[in-house]
Amino acid sequence: MKAIFVTGAASGIGRATALLFSRRGFKVGCYDIDVEGARRVAEEIDAGASKGTSCHGRIDVTNEESWTSALEDFEAHAHRLDVLFNCAGILRTGHFEDVSPSECRKQLDVNVMGVILGIQKSLPLLERTAAEHGVSAIVNMSSASATYGQPELAVYSATKFAVRALTEALDVELAPRKIHVCDVMPGYVDTPMVQTQSHTPRSLDRLGVNLTAERVANTVWKAAHGRGVHYIPQANVALMNRVGGLLPELGRVVTHRIAKR
Repeated sequence: MKAIFVTGAASGIGRATALLFSRRGFKVGCYDIDVEGARRVAEEIDAGASKGTSCHGRIDVTNEESWTSALEDFEAHAHRLDVLFNCAGILRTGHFEDVSPSECRKQLDVNVMGVILGIQKSLPLLERTAAEHGVSAIVNMSSASATYGQPELAVYSATKFAVRALTEALDVELAPRKIHVCDVMPGYVDTPMVQTQSHTPRSLDRLGVNLTAERVANTVWKAAHGRGVHYIPQANVALMNRVGGLLPELGRVVTHRIAKR
């Protein structure tokens, strides 16, 4: 039975992805710093009519030892790793000068180093799975804010650009080992991370929240089983990404208009 390891599995996109992959026959590792939330998701999987099974545990994605412990626990349950889903992330919206250095650093630690550590620590198991079964995949959570830097979430946007660059580089570097690397780039999603922000960016006012966690989970499924690098669930964001790549100045103009008050 194929297996997926999900960080940030306690709620939002992580939870929706864990449930979807389980319904489609995967063993699912539900890991989160909120270990009780991860446990509830695992229990939901095991209590339902799902085809898959689950394990759960605590993970601090910024900590090497935490990754090592979580992956050892997962391997004992699943014995293979077909998909690593680096979903855990944090967001702090606000005008740049109002976001404290400690809040900036935390976003960098979780959103960037959390992904880097996850990939480095998972590589041996991913490579072994690919050698035995033909392919394995890494799906990273990027963002629509990685198409052009977004005001009022500048540091978050910067972290997602970093994830995008890491994804592109490793998709090439790890291809000889039969490890596919890709990312998912949604806009605002109806999740607790967005709902709990005390500052509402202008882009949120203008664009709204048009995605559910379940829709993004379906995109994660496509990414894990596809051959592309960037998976964008919204047509307008996909168009912006393509046009912005060819005409960067147009991306700047559009972003200015969205952010204008």
